[in-house]
Amino acid sequence: MQSDQRLLRNTLGNFATGVAVVTYESKGEYHGVTVNSFTSVSMDPPLVLISLMRSSRALNYLMERPFAVNILGNEQLATALQFAGKPQEGHEIEWVTEEQAPRINDSLAFFQCQPWAGHDGGDHVLLLGEVQSFGQRDESKPLLFYRGRWSELAAAENTA
Repeated sequence: MQSDQRLLRNTLGNFATGVAVVTYESKGEYHGVTVNSFTSVSMDPPLVLISLMRSSRALNYLMERPFAVNILGNEQLATALQFAGKPQEGHEIEWVTEEQAPRINDSLAFFQCQPWAGHDGGDHVLLLGEVQSFGQRDESKPLLFYRGRWSELAAAENTA
């Protein structure tokens, strides 16, 4: 069964995803967790979904307080690694703190969210957040995750 799980994980890795860091405040400190399971769910009400392992320390905090979803640009790999549990020596996070939840400055896009609902997702919890505010930077390209590796968006040739 374990080899089947590894094969399934490798096969799922063929779907390239963006990279996001979900950030929140707890006891006056700012925290975050890197995710690649993020999607829009509804426009009315405006809902987004993130998927977190049940064992994630962040899960209990995110179920009960505002959080921000920060979509990372291709120049933010060090930030992705930092919040994926691989601290980057000398890497400082620049926080924006004027809204409900702390967010990472200069992210490609962000969504300020209130917890909406949590749903069973096997070994994960599917957390829905109601979008309260959002923003984007037009001059940046996304950081991607593909086949277990970090990647960048390639420019498509115009075939017309």
